[in-house]
Amino acid sequence: MTKKELYKYCTEYFLKNAPSPETELNYSTPFELLVAVILSAQCTDKRINMVTPKLFEAYPDALAMSKASVDDIFELIKSVTFPNNKAKHLIGMSNILVNQYHNEVPKEHVQLTSLPGVGRKTANVIVSVLFDTPAIAVDTHVFRVSQRIGLVTKSTTPLQVETQLTKHIPKALHHDFHHWLILHGRYTCTARSPKCPDCGLVSVCKYKEKNL
Repeated sequence: MTKKELYKYCTEYFLKNAPSPETELNYSTPFELLVAVILSAQCTDKRINMVTPKLFEAYPDALAMSKASVDDIFELIKSVTFPNNKAKHLIGMSNILVNQYHNEVPKEHVQLTSLPGVGRKTANVIVSVLFDTPAIAVDTHVFRVSQRIGLVTKSTTPLQVETQLTKHIPKALHHDFHHWLILHGRYTCTARSPKCPDCGLVSVCKYKEKNL
């Protein structure tokens, strides 16, 4: 099977089985999504969704959060990974939104990556989910699944994976493909003990060929 045929097969499979994939982070405003994605670094969406309701109740927008202390934020997010650093990032990010962007989340990738706690992956999520800009965010699931299936090869960094995926996936499908790979990695192609017998892509998977 050629690389083009593999992408076509995976696309058709996902379109049939998950036609409308979306983030599993709970949010109601652009600011809330930005906060949730910053918090989700090296942490599960399930954990973030347990933490954010009280956080958003106390600090519903950038203006409110910019006035908080690190200790205030820390107490509300202490169950997530690296809570002290993330508390500092959230306050710093909020101050920049207030002072430079009129209390709103910026739409440009370069503006987003200038914010504390926002790297390339987070910025890609924001521009894709909020502003319909073609982008594929490579988290641990996307990194693992894309290589296991064989969609990308010889990739040692998230940027290398992103570059290969964007080369082969139509821009109109960047948003969906990002979420397809995340959800597939979260529930089927798990890091430990992947559920290969239950996987609809097992017939074309490179990982299966080597390990089953």
